[in-house]
Amino acid sequence: QVQLVESGGGLVQAGGSLRLSCAASGRTFSNYAMGWFRQAPGKEREFVAAINWSRITSYADSVKGRFTISRDNAKNTSALQMNSLKPEDTAVYYCAVAATAFLPLTSSNYKYWGQGTQVTVSS
Repeated sequence: QVQLVESGGGLVQAGGSLRLSCAASGRTFSNYAMGWFRQAPGKEREFVAAINWSRITSYADSVKGRFTISRDNAKNTSALQMNSLKPEDTAVYYCAVAATAFLPLTSSNYKYWGQGTQVTVSS
C-alpha cells in the first residue's frame, strides 16, 4: 500500500524558515515526478513546486526564489525548504507523486497524496 507522510509543518513568524519532508513507502518513486501543493482556507489547492526523476524543478511564481524542492531517490523522500516565509504562505501543504516521469504542474496529474501538514506564518 502506497503511503506518503509529510512532516515539518508548524507556526513560524514572517521572514522565518521551515523545512517540510515527505516520506514515501509502498513502492519506489525514483522514476516519477514528486510535487508539493498547498491549500489555504477557502481557496483551491494550488501548485507550489515539483521535481522530476532527473531533478529538473519547477516553481510557482509566488514561491520562486524562496522555496527549494529536493528529493532523495535512495530514501524515497522529498523535501521543501521554505525561506522568507510570508503570511500568505499559510496553508496545508501536501506532498504528491505523479503518474508520470515528466514535470506536471496540475494536481490532476498526481496519483498519490499525503494527508498534509499545516504551515502557519504569523505577521
